[in-house]
Amino acid sequence: MTTTSTATAARAATAGRLLNKVPEVTIWFWIIKILCTTVGESFADWINLTLGVGLTNTAWIFTGVLAVVLAVQVSLRRYSPFPYWLTVVVVSITGTLYTDILTDQLNVPLWISSAVFAGLLAVVFWIWWARERTLSIHAIDSRPREGFYWLTVLVTFALGTATGDLTLELTGWSPGVAVLLPLGLILAITALWRGGANPVLSFWLAYILTRPLGANIGDFLGSPAQPANPGDPAGLGLGTFATSMIFLGLILATVIYLAISRRDVVETYDATHASRVITSPGRERAGLIGFIVLGVVTATILTVAALLPHQTAAAQDDGASNGPVAQLTPQQVTAHLPKDAVAKYVTLAQTAVQQDKSGDTTGSHATVQKMRDAWDADQSTLQAADSTAWTFLDHEMDAVLQAYAIDHPGVKAAAPAAQETELAVLLKDLGA
Repeated sequence: MTTTSTATAARAATAGRLLNKVPEVTIWFWIIKILCTTVGESFADWINLTLGVGLTNTAWIFTGVLAVVLAVQVSLRRYSPFPYWLTVVVVSITGTLYTDILTDQLNVPLWISSAVFAGLLAVVFWIWWARERTLSIHAIDSRPREGFYWLTVLVTFALGTATGDLTLELTGWSPGVAVLLPLGLILAITALWRGGANPVLSFWLAYILTRPLGANIGDFLGSPAQPANPGDPAGLGLGTFATSMIFLGLILATVIYLAISRRDVVETYDATHASRVITSPGRERAGLIGFIVLGVVTATILTVAALLPHQTAAAQDDGASNGPVAQLTPQQVTAHLPKDAVAKYVTLAQTAVQQDKSGDTTGSHATVQKMRDAWDADQSTLQAADSTAWTFLDHEMDAVLQAYAIDHPGVKAAAPAAQETELAVLLKDLGA
């Protein structure tokens, strides 16, 4: 082969290669990643519940947004902070919504969701390795590798959401307390990595754990300082919108700094920093043992916490509904509540009844789910208008949700006729 043909072949071989499309993993990377996960939790809740868009509609919206921002990110030939971190924010929101749909609408138990996403992540890693022979994020320099990277990021957000929610379900911890477990695990993983543990495994384990860490931070900041019901999470009372705006502002400020300083560009970083971590097969084996020990310790903590007396979210809801409730007439129920709110729930309940009568059980379930989301979003307004009437209606609303097996894990959905009966009681209480 001639020199000219050799040079031509070399250019052809590298024509499809890109500069590394992801940032160097520095302290800034982890700061923004945690900020993004907090936004994923709080912003999704704000649009879904506060604005009343609904879980499914919100998921569709952000799936479309994800397709757009991901197309922009993939079209670039090198890492750029703004499109990269915008994609991470949107992926965090979308991954959260997908898990919430499985849990809240399809009634998939969280342990099953966690197992499915963990299995899916293993499959993605296996295919990625089989095709590229590397899982390193320092070599995201081709379209296939970038595709595997973003698919992995999406699955890790969904997995982190499921495992984080499962932890809260098992333990009954408040968001403030629940922050400590993923934070402690991330610090332990960092120590093992510095001791020579496999850097790829260390990175992805920490990446998954930032999701429950950020979500718990968001819940703690957004939850009311004085919970409306016993057992509800307490926090700083900033609300989901304020929390989202604060963290989006912090993300924007940090990204602007990185865009100017270029401190997280791989090529720049490699030229100015020497590797501080030395690894070897022996160190990696020791690190793997350390990861196994961490897994055993985590499982032990969760098992002990699950066995201790505590209330799960479902139990708290049941307790609120089954406690002493003042009996009111329809006139007393609706006397002080906003008329437009009452009309909204009458319309939703009547729609669900008609869907049940026509055999559209899936549509009826979706309508009741929408009614539940609206009820949660309107709670503060309705309680302020008439706390006694709200408590009375909440009791009836919970009976409807139980008939549809919504927010009642382990409960089987009742027959359509029984669902219609509960809806009829609710409609009567609303004066319809």
